[in-house]
Amino acid sequence: MTLLCDWSLRRRLLLAAVAGAAGALGLAPFGLWPVTLIAVALMPALLLSCDTPRAAALTGWAFGAGWFAHALSWIVEPFLVDPDRYAWMAPFALLFLAGGLALFWGGAFWVARRAAGTSAGRIAALVVALSLAEFARAFLLTGFPWAAVAQVWVGTPADRLLAWIGPQGLALTTLIVAVLPGWALARRVSVRGWALCLLPAVAMAVAALATGRQPPVAGTGAIVRVIQPNAPQHQKWDPAYIPVFFQRQIAFTEADPRPDLIVWPESAVPVLLEEAAPTLARIAEAARGADVVLGIQRFEGRRVYNSLIRLDGAGEVAGLYDKHHLVPFGEYVPLGDLAAEAGVYGFAAREGQGYSAGPGPRLLDLGRLGAALPLICYEAVFPQDVTGTPERPRFLLQLTNDAWFGTRAGPYQHLAQARMRAIEQGLPMVRAANTGISAVVGPHGELIRSIPLGEAGYADAELPAPLPPTVYARTGDWPVFLLLLIVGSALLVVQWRRGSPT
Repeated sequence: MTLLCDWSLRRRLLLAAVAGAAGALGLAPFGLWPVTLIAVALMPALLLSCDTPRAAALTGWAFGAGWFAHALSWIVEPFLVDPDRYAWMAPFALLFLAGGLALFWGGAFWVARRAAGTSAGRIAALVVALSLAEFARAFLLTGFPWAAVAQVWVGTPADRLLAWIGPQGLALTTLIVAVLPGWALARRVSVRGWALCLLPAVAMAVAALATGRQPPVAGTGAIVRVIQPNAPQHQKWDPAYIPVFFQRQIAFTEADPRPDLIVWPESAVPVLLEEAAPTLARIAEAARGADVVLGIQRFEGRRVYNSLIRLDGAGEVAGLYDKHHLVPFGEYVPLGDLAAEAGVYGFAAREGQGYSAGPGPRLLDLGRLGAALPLICYEAVFPQDVTGTPERPRFLLQLTNDAWFGTRAGPYQHLAQARMRAIEQGLPMVRAANTGISAVVGPHGELIRSIPLGEAGYADAELPAPLPPTVYARTGDWPVFLLLLIVGSALLVVQWRRGSPT
């Protein structure tokens, strides 16, 4: 018997929701990963106390709803930028986003409860089903892997495992490490059983410490500068403030000594590319021969793009990239022209369908610094967007406007995911964020230089050299996905041999 069998379903659902919310404390900015492990360790007791698949689905959904409601509470911030139009939507956005994402976890619990009748079989099925649910969350309907379990390890020795097994592999490892002791506690196993259940945790700790011993990263000799104007979103496009923020960026660009590359954040230029010749000339003059990469919007016919350009030392546009992984309901609205008739627009879009998607990942030639992979804002959340180029870049280049995320957890979580991409690929990252956190990140995910959230300023740092391609950079998520399919198939065979109708 499990510890919670005598509890009513309502009490178990409340416990699941509270445990999920507490588990999200492992995410940035709190970083309380032991709390996450304790919360996940409650999953076996919660599952095994459910007498029907329906009860299990509700329990898994409650745990996920608590997790995502806490982790994504910053989602209300964009609705408060223009409160007269959007504030009424804020609670509904959080409710539907958290509740919708929690359906993946509820489905995993349902599958696990329908699995083989032994408690061990059901817990194994839970780990596999929950891991596959996280795969689905990362890829289906353009994907939204924010607040994934692996993100709790950023800034700890365990984050080095990302270079070997990637985010999905690290999430699977985390589930195994936490769930096995939770199952042992729920089933009151013997001392020998406890030793076996703790073995994966010991193995993970040893692997993390072994991979954490990294040699120093070589430098390239090139100095990069990230610029952070700190333009709050409600003032960013205000005609009274546009000159203030632009001149602030010009002053940071002109500062001595001159770097080799200057990076402005997403949508940093207050005019369209087609009308920006005088503005770009002023930026080139301030850069004094250094290359500048900056975010700008542009039209092509009737289409509008969220773009970045490379402005070379002569002041010419020498490179262009259009964001291809757009934010649903932020940068575009499905069936947007119909939605516009009802007054519904994407936050960053001005009318109709909103922004158009670019052709896909591509490299940006930055002269002697080599080729960079540009990522605009949300694109750094997706490992598949980083591995989607035919050639390997020398570094990652992220331009973002995290002013939309406010000053709570959102910007910290976004930075954590950017650091994960650097570790996974063994590549440094140059990151310019409007309100922060701007940073130069090393290929081990370390912060070399950064500018705190909510401050205006700039930071110069030597660009680190890239490391050799990591195991994950070569394989992606396929090994973990195939492993889950194999184990899941084995569980189905066991189920069939037991004669279960499932």
